[in-house]
Amino acid sequence: MPVKGFVPTPSAVVDLMVEKLFAERTPTPHSRILDPGCGRGAFVDGIMRWCDKNEITLPQIVGIESDPSHVEHLRARFSGLGNFEIRHADYLQASTEEFDFIIGNPPYVSITSLAVEERETYRSRYQTARGRFDLYLLFFEQSLRSITRNGRLVFITPEKFLYVESASPFRELLRRYTVEELHFVDEETFAGLVTYPLITTVTTKSTTRPTSIVDREGSVRSISQFGASTSWMPLLRNADKVPEGPCLEDACLRISCGVATGADSAFLLNHDALTPGLRPFAHPTLAGRDITSVKLPSSHRSLLVPYDRWGRLLPESELGELGEFLSQPERKKQLNTRTCVSYKPWYAFHETPPLNHILRPKILCKDIGGKPVFVVDSAGSLVPRHSIYYIVPTSLEGITELAEYLNSAAAANWLWDNCQRAAKGFLRLQSHVLKRLPLPQSLDWLVTQKELTAAGVE
Repeated sequence: MPVKGFVPTPSAVVDLMVEKLFAERTPTPHSRILDPGCGRGAFVDGIMRWCDKNEITLPQIVGIESDPSHVEHLRARFSGLGNFEIRHADYLQASTEEFDFIIGNPPYVSITSLAVEERETYRSRYQTARGRFDLYLLFFEQSLRSITRNGRLVFITPEKFLYVESASPFRELLRRYTVEELHFVDEETFAGLVTYPLITTVTTKSTTRPTSIVDREGSVRSISQFGASTSWMPLLRNADKVPEGPCLEDACLRISCGVATGADSAFLLNHDALTPGLRPFAHPTLAGRDITSVKLPSSHRSLLVPYDRWGRLLPESELGELGEFLSQPERKKQLNTRTCVSYKPWYAFHETPPLNHILRPKILCKDIGGKPVFVVDSAGSLVPRHSIYYIVPTSLEGITELAEYLNSAAAANWLWDNCQRAAKGFLRLQSHVLKRLPLPQSLDWLVTQKELTAAGVE
């Protein structure tokens, strides 16, 4: 795999994973072990250490690596090891080989780092290549295809496959196998990288034994069965009971991430720098870092928006001074580097802004924070940027009451149980999670108001 996905695994973690790999069955000299994306051979070393310690003859090991510099290093290091075969190949190409044991640290490479052609190739080959997938999911899928009956797989990856929406096909795939253990390891395992690492042990052996959960503090418990492909985190945090009644989505016109321009700095100006010709296109704006309390912060900057109030892109001939502003050489050069210009006019935003919803009274919250904080834009004049989520309730009468609930301990606890983790233990909000936030009975009237509005009753 590409070198950009290579992250060396510490020896102590390797040894822990090898112990898990052979915990239920001792390998024989004829057992076949695979290390996909084997890098510099950390797991080969770990298997050798385990075999020496347990006085076991080394089994057959196959390492697959696409980076030629790693392959050269491996061949030099292990040239005298008869039971080790190193292959210079792309592991994600089709293969019908089978292995008794598979162990590794697959590359973490987001879809955004892949060429369009690569993405489409993977989407055609892998059921886990959906949405904003990561290559480690494809390594998981390919390995599960390759494991023998009663075989065993141990991988260390980011934990986010347990809860992100894009990994739901993978969670569904895992339910066909036996997930023996989920071991959450120290956040500092890979120094300098925020991955929230997780060691996952999977077997093809049919068993009724529950999944063992080892948390980062070392406590151990069991879960008898995972549910559908929805997030597993509520279950892992003992908060798996699905609340009855309406959710936030049922009381809102829209819950969405803020405007994505693809090049914010090209469209931003301080308020006092606006000329009369630019003012018709200018909207006060905020970024996530501006929100620090439940009080709405003052906006000091304007976002220049080349769209009308209904979110339709204005013709270039109607941009006037805004067209001249955006056409300045450095600014236009910046705009033309965005991926969206391959299918949109050069001055369009990366995503079309639904201004008919944005320019309404709404509730705002930053996308990442230690504790979610919700503030009310009662004037409805702000255009939030991509690091903010905005919530547009159907009834403006209840906006203050709704914001108070969102800032309550009950809402905070639910978000803690259901949100993705970011650096420093912060929560990363997502619209699909916010939509599922349960509403208290005291806010049921907001849902009724939405139903009446949809039926055309005022």
